[in-house]
Amino acid sequence: MKKTTVSLKIFCVISLACMASSGASLAQQVDAALQKTLSASFRAEGQAGMDRLLQDEANRLCSQADASGKTVSDEDAERIRQSSFKAIAWPTDGQFFGDFKLGEKLAQDGRGKTWSDKPGSENGGNCYNCHQISKSEIAYGTLGPSLYNYGKLRGVSDVNIATAKPIIDYTWGKLWNPRAYNACSSMPRFGHNSILTQAQLKHLMSLLLDPQSPVNQ
Repeated sequence: MKKTTVSLKIFCVISLACMASSGASLAQQVDAALQKTLSASFRAEGQAGMDRLLQDEANRLCSQADASGKTVSDEDAERIRQSSFKAIAWPTDGQFFGDFKLGEKLAQDGRGKTWSDKPGSENGGNCYNCHQISKSEIAYGTLGPSLYNYGKLRGVSDVNIATAKPIIDYTWGKLWNPRAYNACSSMPRFGHNSILTQAQLKHLMSLLLDPQSPVNQ
């Protein structure tokens, strides 16, 4: 690891020296050098494609702000939220719910999106890596807030589950692309980045909102 880090630093210094007369900003020179190194160091295999080396605007703005020790500007944050919200794909059949039992399996499944996963194979949600979900679970991550009683705390019941539209829409949108609500959220953009299918998202919706789900017991 140390040898790789030193080599990368040397490469960047040499690259910057070569580009010094180009008129590009220091940030542009560093980015160009890093992109060249990364492109030469990775290959596409399984579900890990070369597209992972390319940042979209949201990732670029958020990572730049994080690297500088600052928060993204209000203007940039609002632009990220608006563009993310507009890109949310709502259920094509108008149905938001699936099977909470399958949702539970998805939440505990951390497989997918690596070089060893076959293209087209379904991924897990890995929700327990960041959240508490059920009362019985004794091991879970704390990077994200607890989701235990998610639907119950928001007043979703058997009586009104079909009409609790605001929280249903919000939950779907949050799963699809959390940056529609929090510009620099570290939560995976499950739908936006095609990590999970619409059918899988419906199962997670049921896990979170169905009153009979272990989440709400």
